[in-house]
Parts: sequence; structure tokens; C-alpha cells
Amino acid sequence: MPASYYTQAIRRNVMTTSQIPLGVSDRILDNCDVTQVQLMKEECILIDENDKQIGSASKKHCHLLENINEGLLHRAFSVFLFNQEGQLLLQQRSDAKITFPDNFTNTCCSHPLNTDPELEEGNAIGVRRAAQRKLKHELGISPEQVSVDDFKYLTRIQYKAGNQPEDGIWGESEIDYILFIQKDVDLNINTNEVKSYRYLSQDQLRDFLATSDSEGRLITPWFRLITDRFLYKWWSKLGGFRIRDGP
Repeated sequence: MPASYYTQAIRRNVMTTSQIPLGVSDRILDNCDVTQVQLMKEECILIDENDKQIGSASKKHCHLLENINEGLLHRAFSVFLFNQEGQLLLQQRSDAKITFPDNFTNTCCSHPLNTDPELEEGNAIGVRRAAQRKLKHELGISPEQVSVDDFKYLTRIQYKAGNQPEDGIWGESEIDYILFIQKDVDLNINTNEVKSYRYLSQDQLRDFLATSDSEGRLITPWFRLITDRFLYKWWSKLGGFRIRDGP
């Protein structure tokens, strides 16, 4: 069964290719965190607007606005992990991150890679394997705590956004798989990935987002989009929503 698509035109700070200084894509990582630079070499899955694989490219290549402006699109996922009290785990991305540093967002956001296990599409199994891998990498949640079967695939959204804080260099253009999970877990935070974390109730999250601008907090655009459009409806049905079969 094909998943639903929701496309949101989020405000972008777009620099055209002609405005980007020559060679900037080669030099832009020179002063970045070494670990994060290495991660930029990972191969993401390139897709068309129907989420059909058309190739692969490095994470760096996928996130340069000069390529996004040419229509480059890749596959991604967003995990929303709730504890047994129904509170959502939020993370604040580390200052070391190249895209969206210091931004608050949902539990885990990343990409399936161009590997056989994560390319497999039936019931979104490849994406769920990638989510399990990244929960371990970012938050120290072991596979023994969260199996791939624990992830519930709801839908996917397509969105595009420029980096925050604005730099005119990096951005996102993704089809994003939304995954829910409800479990109590033990965390072992990777500080190169995550600056802080917190569990929030629905009311606490509403207040947190409502005061973010006045208190100078950055919120990732995909998390804003999902909360504005879908999250609270899904959250209210936690444990009882209908799960999609996946592509």
C-alpha cells in the first residue's frame, strides 16, 4: 500500500549555485568536527518524488543547497519515542553537527544508507533497521532494548528546508518516514551527536514550542511541520493507532 505524502513549503534561505563561491563545497568542511566530517561520507539513498530509488550520493552531496536547488532528494526517517507514561523524548542536536546544530527535535532523525539491509523496502524494514542503528549511535539505546519490530511506521512526508542557523550552504530535501515507538529505555548519550535531552508531555511540548522564539531556542523545521500538522492527533491515539503496511 502506498503511503500518504504531505508536502510543506517551509521557508528556505536559498542560495543559488551562481551565488556560491567557486570551490566552497570542497572547503566548507575544513573547520568542522572531524567525526561529523567522516559521517558526511556515508552514502544516502537518492530517490524520485515517488520514493523510488534512483541512485546514491554522499551525505555531504545530499545536503548541499547547490544540489538541493537542482532537485536532489533523499530518503530519511524521524523516530518519535515515548515512554510508558506517554511522554515524548526530545533531543537537542550537538553543537558539533554540521546541519541544524543546537536545534531541538524529535527523538532521532537520520537516513537509511545505501546498503543491502537498509535498502530493503518491504514494510519499511530497511528504514526501521536504520532507525535501530541510529538510536544506538546517538542515544545509546541498544538493539536488545528496541527491536526493529518495535518501530511502527505511520506515514512519510516530503519537505525542504535551509539550515538553521542560516548559512546559505546546507539544507534538507527529504522524504521522511515517520516511526513511532513506546518503550521505557536506558540512555547512554553520544555527546558528539546530542547536546541535551528531555521527556515532555503534550502540554509541556506545546508550551516549549510556543516559547521557543522568545527564549531563543531553535527547532528543526521537520519537527515543526510534524507537530503543526500531525503529532498531537497521533499522540492522542498512542498504542491504538492503525499502522501502515509500508511500501
